[in-house]
Amino acid sequence: QIHLVESGGDSVQAGGSLRLSCAASGWRTRRICMGWFRQAPGKEREPIAYIDSDDTTTSKDSVADRFTISRDSGKMILYLEMDSLKVEDTATYYCAAEEVPRFCSGSYLEQYYRFWGQGTQVTVSS
Repeated sequence: QIHLVESGGDSVQAGGSLRLSCAASGWRTRRICMGWFRQAPGKEREPIAYIDSDDTTTSKDSVADRFTISRDSGKMILYLEMDSLKVEDTATYYCAAEEVPRFCSGSYLEQYYRFWGQGTQVTVSS
């Protein structure tokens, strides 16, 4: 059972930057893939980026020029560096993870991941 704890959410002005963190515990192997999702008020949760168990990253085109996903695989901490924040980036940001006995590819699909964090709030004001 993997436990995920996000942190780093805050209120910032448009154009600012934030770095979100997601610390994973309870993992057994390093065959872990992880992803970032977000849910804005009144909207469905949407994927942002994910990293596979070999640390290859994939990001949505809509944020790839401003958001960077990375991971400290030694400590199993996932990061999301967010630059040039916009008001429309306001959302609760969630970390997700899956652990498998082989290569874990990651996915933009929510149902791919068994483990989820509680979310961290990012508010961007104009």
